[in-house]
Amino acid sequence: MSALPDRKSIPKPAARRLSLYLRELTSRLEQGEATVSSKELGRTLGLTDAQVRKDLALFGQFGHPGRGYAISDLVESLRKIMGRDREWRVCLVGAGNIGRALVSYDRFRREGFEIVAVFDGDGSLAGKDVGGIRIRPMTDLASVVIAEKITLGIVAVPREGAQQVADALVAAGVRGILNFAPRRIEVREGIGIVSVDFTVALEQLTFQIAFGGDDGDRPLRHLPDAPTKG
Repeated sequence: MSALPDRKSIPKPAARRLSLYLRELTSRLEQGEATVSSKELGRTLGLTDAQVRKDLALFGQFGHPGRGYAISDLVESLRKIMGRDREWRVCLVGAGNIGRALVSYDRFRREGFEIVAVFDGDGSLAGKDVGGIRIRPMTDLASVVIAEKITLGIVAVPREGAQQVADALVAAGVRGILNFAPRRIEVREGIGIVSVDFTVALEQLTFQIAFGGDDGDRPLRHLPDAPTKG
């Protein structure tokens, strides 16, 4: 595999599709498949074979004409490209419903993401246990991030405090943030950030239903006109 390109030069849609490729390839590998063509991979994911080849070509030369991709080799390469070939230590800020669910999600650990510390701004929660992890006050954040060699932070607090929490995580040395707060968070250059908005995800689902789904088999159903201002 050739040297990786600069992150800024990679289109965000292509970067997001890498996760889809890795998930599908891993599934095929677990089923005992050895090779896959760009056409097969694209058809499964709703993409053209040209798009698959274009995305992968951003990161190096993979596959052979007429033979397709060796799945095990491509999985290994994609895991390295996406940083999945190492363990990531994570802290969570926000011990509410979402935070507790995330701590209890065992697949994180199996996939190489280990939540090693939990923080909350509610002082009455300090010292309590969530998923086997003791909740710490925010005043401990900086020292714990250093001591536990934490690289990633998860923000699971109400929107009003999300930016302040993100600022504290960055100041403590966290290099990437997964944001579950329903608002946009600003971070300085060089800090990775991905936001998960459940409302947006549900809106995309209702959009597919309202407009007949992805398969195009059903006619479009027009939405009611927006009300006009008097």
